[in-house]
Amino acid sequence: MNFPPIPEDFVRTQTSLHGDAGAAWLDRLPALTGEFEERWSLSVGPPFPNLSYNWVAPALREGGTPAVLKLSFPGEKEFGTEAAALEVFAGGGICRLLELDLDRGAMLLERLEPGTPLTALRSDEEATATAAGVMKKLWRPAPAGHAFPTVADWARGFDRLRRRFGGGTGPMQARLVEEAESLFADLLASQGEPLLLHGDLHQENILKAGREPWLAIDPKGVVGEAAYDTAALLHNPAQALDTPDPKKLLERRLEVLSGELGLDRARIRAWGLAQAVLAGYWTLEDGGSVWDEALVFARLLEEIED
Repeated sequence: MNFPPIPEDFVRTQTSLHGDAGAAWLDRLPALTGEFEERWSLSVGPPFPNLSYNWVAPALREGGTPAVLKLSFPGEKEFGTEAAALEVFAGGGICRLLELDLDRGAMLLERLEPGTPLTALRSDEEATATAAGVMKKLWRPAPAGHAFPTVADWARGFDRLRRRFGGGTGPMQARLVEEAESLFADLLASQGEPLLLHGDLHQENILKAGREPWLAIDPKGVVGEAAYDTAALLHNPAQALDTPDPKKLLERRLEVLSGELGLDRARIRAWGLAQAVLAGYWTLEDGGSVWDEALVFARLLEEIED
């Protein structure tokens, strides 16, 4: 293939995260892509739009079967965790892992076609019920002796926030952070069965597919109780805040998720609030600014009664 120009945003992300090593990896991307075209008998196209941390491009396997090539900066722990989660999920509710080279930071994935995201559904209620159906197909008991991060590990993001700002909360509202910290402590102390969860199951990570009507992509791979995995759905997409009554929309999402999954509505709400605040900090930690929309969702969830 004639390698396409690398988007400037992707260049900034890699150099911000990895410095000169990131720039060197970007220089190697054309050769790396060519290597896996040959090794895995692929024809690779230009990348998908809106790249974040990985180089992700459509590909065709020998014989014309569609696939997706994902390349990551070598040694990224999250990349290995994603691959391990895909192996455990084994295509249940999610795209299949077809090939893997962890040392080189490469994986080949089943391409979901037509690949329309769940946000395309006009009915938010239908989208929420659909997401719940994907969750039920996806979740697995946590493997014995697993090395996946836990929700408790992720909650330590609040410790990093406090250290960063000398015990304070920096640009984030102290009261909201304190409530999220308290909720995490209470919820973690009373968790149900530990499951392997997706960890980032928002509407853009559920796509229309062929072998199943809808399948997930891009798992983070985290161990926790089922209700935690509903949280990303509650603070996405940002456009939901532009609806006439976003609070009512969230109330209906809580009802649908609780009913479809047989989970306690109050725990779903609490996880949604706490995780929205943590997600708001993560974007700051990754070199950006606080994710204000996530905090708006958190405040709306705060207003909803159990």
